[in-house]
Amino acid sequence: MDAIVLLREDHKTVEKLFKRFEKTGDDDLSERRAIADEVIEELTAHAWIEEQVFYPAAREAAPDTTDHILESIEEHHAVVWMLSEIKDMDPADERFKAKMSVLMENVRHHVEEEEQEWFPDVRKAMGRNRLTELGDRLEAEKGKAPRDPLAVPSADSK
Repeated sequence: MDAIVLLREDHKTVEKLFKRFEKTGDDDLSERRAIADEVIEELTAHAWIEEQVFYPAAREAAPDTTDHILESIEEHHAVVWMLSEIKDMDPADERFKAKMSVLMENVRHHVEEEEQEWFPDVRKAMGRNRLTELGDRLEAEKGKAPRDPLAVPSADSK
C-alpha cells in the first residue's frame, strides 16, 4: 500500500473513533474509556511509524517539507504527552472529556496540515514505486510500535 494512503487510512480510523467519543453521554464512562484506549493505541503506533520511517524519508525526498515535518514532530510531542495522561486517567474525572476534546482538536489540526500542506509535495517527490515500498515499511514497523505513548521519540523534549 502507498505510504500516504496508509497514513490517511490511519487518520480516518482515528477520526471515526473521535466521532464515536463525541456521541457518548456523560454516563457512558466505560464506552469513553474503551474508545480512549483505542485512540491511544492507534495514535501511538501512527506517531511511531511517522517518526521512525515516513518523516526521515519525506525529508530526504522533499527537503522543502523539513519545516513542516519539524512542526509535525512538535505536534506529536504534545499529543503523546496528552495520550499518556489520558491513559492513566479515570473516565469519571471531570477533566477526562475536556482532555480528550483538546486532543481531538490538536490531532485534527495536525492531520489537516499534513494532508493539505505537505503530503502532496512528498507524493510528487517520491512517486508511486517509492511510496509503495515505503508503505510496506510502515506496515512492518507498525507491528513493532510501542504501546506506551512516551516511548515515541517525540515524547523526549530534546
